[in-house]
Amino acid sequence: MRITNKEALISHGNKEGRKIVTELLDAGLDALDPYYRVKELVKIEDNKIILDNRGFEMKGDPRSGAAVYDLKDYDRIFVIGAAKGIQRAALALEEVLGEHLTAGHVIGKHGEEIICKKIGVTLAGHPVPDKYCVEGCKRIEKLARDITERDLVFTVFGSGCGSLFTYPAGDITIEDISDFTHMMQIEKGVPTSDLNSIRTHTDRFKGGRITRLLKKATMVHMVTADPSKMSTPVLRVSYFEMLKSNTFFPTVATASTYKDCIDIINKWDAWDKTPKSIKEHLLSCKDENMSTEEYENFNSRFFGLIFKDSTVYPAVRKKASELGFKCIMLSEYMEAEAREAGFVDANMALCCERMGEPFEAPVVLMSSGENVVTVGSETGIGGRNQEYCTAAALRIAGSKRIVMGAVDTDGTDGPGGFCFEGAPKCLAGAVVDGYTADEAKNSGINLWDGLKSHGTSKPLWRLDSAVAARENVSALDLRVIFIGGE
Repeated sequence: MRITNKEALISHGNKEGRKIVTELLDAGLDALDPYYRVKELVKIEDNKIILDNRGFEMKGDPRSGAAVYDLKDYDRIFVIGAAKGIQRAALALEEVLGEHLTAGHVIGKHGEEIICKKIGVTLAGHPVPDKYCVEGCKRIEKLARDITERDLVFTVFGSGCGSLFTYPAGDITIEDISDFTHMMQIEKGVPTSDLNSIRTHTDRFKGGRITRLLKKATMVHMVTADPSKMSTPVLRVSYFEMLKSNTFFPTVATASTYKDCIDIINKWDAWDKTPKSIKEHLLSCKDENMSTEEYENFNSRFFGLIFKDSTVYPAVRKKASELGFKCIMLSEYMEAEAREAGFVDANMALCCERMGEPFEAPVVLMSSGENVVTVGSETGIGGRNQEYCTAAALRIAGSKRIVMGAVDTDGTDGPGGFCFEGAPKCLAGAVVDGYTADEAKNSGINLWDGLKSHGTSKPLWRLDSAVAARENVSALDLRVIFIGGE
């Protein structure tokens, strides 16, 4: 199980409801371990590496079917990649490939325990990239310099790679990228989807450029995020739709243009604050991202390790059923200001409690997506799921039947940097109920101040309402609302 402080979470308030929500969150988190997904996908039999595609390929993949690689055709096998929690996937590849693995390098997030034995690991900055991101990319670049036709390369990327896999292009420095990222994502609350379009055009590796570097080799691209939803919050896309709309995965075709990047910066009134080197690079329009047609000419396959329809959602639904409750998907992809999303969902839960509409209790409501927090000049420590829950706690105050929980599925909600005795440096989210607001008041804790300063970690931790969880890969956020019977 991923949540490490269950006893504290269910020790107060609506204990039964808290226990239910905590178990539901844990079920969703536990379904995301890519170690087991890799072990399901990759086998070695009769001196052949076999990737059985059942449940791992996208609809419409023109190369549909099992991928088979005869070991006698390859001199070397490499593994490279970047993502939060990537080492679980890398470790599985180490174990499956065994002595056939030549070398590899992956980039994870600061704070992760290094568990890989043969594949090198660099821990780097997220959500704001740092110099260690560049160091990790240079180690990957070194492996790729003498790639030949007799090499087989496994790439693994997922949520977090937008920051972790940063290797600035041209005259752009890592300091420029860091300042720009902080200004856009932290100060202005720009959605990751917008920021990713710009990232692909200011980098030496993103936008398919890493694949160009590896073009002589046979490539197997894996992603730990859900490829059917990462490209767009609206459509469940097929293989070619993903390639034509992708702005996230660095190994395949990408859709955005230099003009798109400039338009996005102007949309957020950020052009004047954008570092000069980034503006000049975008205006130069050099080295366009890889197109779908270019990508399809490479000798490569694409597999998704995490499809939420077959991992997270079924796991939560199954656990809800075991506990005796129906589970309804409330919102598959929400992208809104976290505090406002908390208020809205809390109001809906109250309507269910008081009027039995739009859902009759007892019921479990589940949602996903990636909300934002516009921090501005505030310096509080928190995260979008903690802010969502703090706002919800204020709105459901007095309810005896509602419990709301939300976590970032990678176990790290927000930038981190939390310093409190016994607490992790980055919390995963929170669980709150109708008693939380009174508990805060009785403890001299002002939840409104936490919202205003975006410093929600400390009050939630003091109230035993903050979730601590082991880190892993990310499939965006998981939110659960439980409305008990009378």
